[in-house]
Amino acid sequence: MGYGIRVLVEGPRACFTRPEMKAERVSYDVITPSAARGIIEAIYWKPAIRWRIDHIEVLNEIRFDTFRRNELESKMSYLNAKAACEKGKPLAISASANRQQRATLYLRDVCYVIDAHFELTDCAGEGDTPEKHYNIVLRRLRKGQHFMQPVLGCREFPARVSLLEDGQEVARGFYSEVSERDLGFMLYDMDFTNPESPEPRFFRAVMRNGVIDAAGAEGGVVS
Repeated sequence: MGYGIRVLVEGPRACFTRPEMKAERVSYDVITPSAARGIIEAIYWKPAIRWRIDHIEVLNEIRFDTFRRNELESKMSYLNAKAACEKGKPLAISASANRQQRATLYLRDVCYVIDAHFELTDCAGEGDTPEKHYNIVLRRLRKGQHFMQPVLGCREFPARVSLLEDGQEVARGFYSEVSERDLGFMLYDMDFTNPESPEPRFFRAVMRNGVIDAAGAEGGVVS
């Protein structure tokens, strides 16, 4: 196991979309391990390290809400945009002709404690020591720095991320006295063995006393 961190992630809205829902956005009950990894990578990531999620603790009650909004059913293709640019022709999408109204079932007032660690990859060089990367990520978390805005599933739902120092306590979780709650199958992460066709991997998410053991569930991941 590599060097580990513990962070508090919270926000007023979140949507970790279920892939089986095609037209409407429907969120999982809690954050997925891949979304948790994405939040940490938005703060600090290098080819020399690989982040792994160990535990996810759910602090707030799982509550859903919904809203509807107008979206476009299509988008401009790269080839059409490139051709229009080369020929100097205008390019546009008619919003009135391509408008669709879609519903989103999202989570309200989420708050998670994420335990994660990183490991060195084959891309690590002589100067890529665990201590070096560990100190960098601690410094960035303490200063509130990030490469990209961390989000809670969707770009319109920003996340607040703060480092939990050694010995720092958090509020008692809503499900801390619930011995077990089965959340069903959830997306674990994407398998990029074949970069041209990444495969989704799923796991049976079980929350025990408010905590999901993401590291322990990796052995039972299915494609």
